[in-house]
Amino acid sequence: MKKDNPQLFDQILDNFGPMIARVCYIYGSDAENRKDLYQECLAAIWTGLRSYRGDSGLSTWLYRVCINTCISCFRRSSYTRQEVSLDDVLPMAAGVSDDGSDLAHAEALRDLYNLIGLLSTIDKAIIMMWLDEKSYDEIALVTGMPRNTIASRLHRIKNRLKELSNT
Repeated sequence: MKKDNPQLFDQILDNFGPMIARVCYIYGSDAENRKDLYQECLAAIWTGLRSYRGDSGLSTWLYRVCINTCISCFRRSSYTRQEVSLDDVLPMAAGVSDDGSDLAHAEALRDLYNLIGLLSTIDKAIIMMWLDEKSYDEIALVTGMPRNTIASRLHRIKNRLKELSNT
């Protein structure tokens, strides 16, 4: 498979576009910043696709590229994090219809993402991958942490989210 193939890139967008949007949403400060992060991630994927060796699954590699890109942009920027709102990205991130039929689901998802936005940079990445049903081994591969560390961090993250939701 030729890795600079535009069709492969299109397949990545079709299959993983919502995942990329969710990562950008968690690290972006506002709608414009999230759009910029999304474009930065797409550029990083396009340029990095040639170096993808297949040692890990494509989704694992994409997570690593997107999270590293977002963290790099976050460190380069001088903005301060503002209140998180899902209004702009919710339809793309969760597939919620515009007619409001999924309002309860949308509100619950908005609350969850608001709470996730309060976590540390690495904890956001870990919980987002876990929510996308990545295995502990896949999360460990992306973060570079041992599997057991991922398990204990996830336990603490879940407890922290519970605490935050009760305040």
